[in-house]
Amino acid sequence: MDKIKIGDIVFGKVTGIEKYGIFLSLDDNINGLIHISEISNSFVKNVNDYAKIGETIKAEVIAIDHNYEKLKLSIKNIDYRSQKKFTGKIKETGEGFKCLEENLNKWISTYDE
Repeated sequence: MDKIKIGDIVFGKVTGIEKYGIFLSLDDNINGLIHISEISNSFVKNVNDYAKIGETIKAEVIAIDHNYEKLKLSIKNIDYRSQKKFTGKIKETGEGFKCLEENLNKWISTYDE
């Protein structure tokens, strides 16, 4: 819990949905709530329209309760359904911009048509 700071974007699995919000479970037995007021800047008629149980989503940490090890989360201002970032290495091919050089004129002429 000490690693998490306000403003961090965290990934969690949806473990519960109630009329008042969405419950997330993060790694390290940390749980959080996305209150209905933190789901959207618009009116939220049905919380179930925003997440499904078992789905992994991301959320922004807006408050931390260290006594109960709970997080207050928000998905208002982020693309919460984006998945985890690619963490592997991209292998260089040695081709560089060769593909661009070979196809640029063709692509431009196709665009102009």
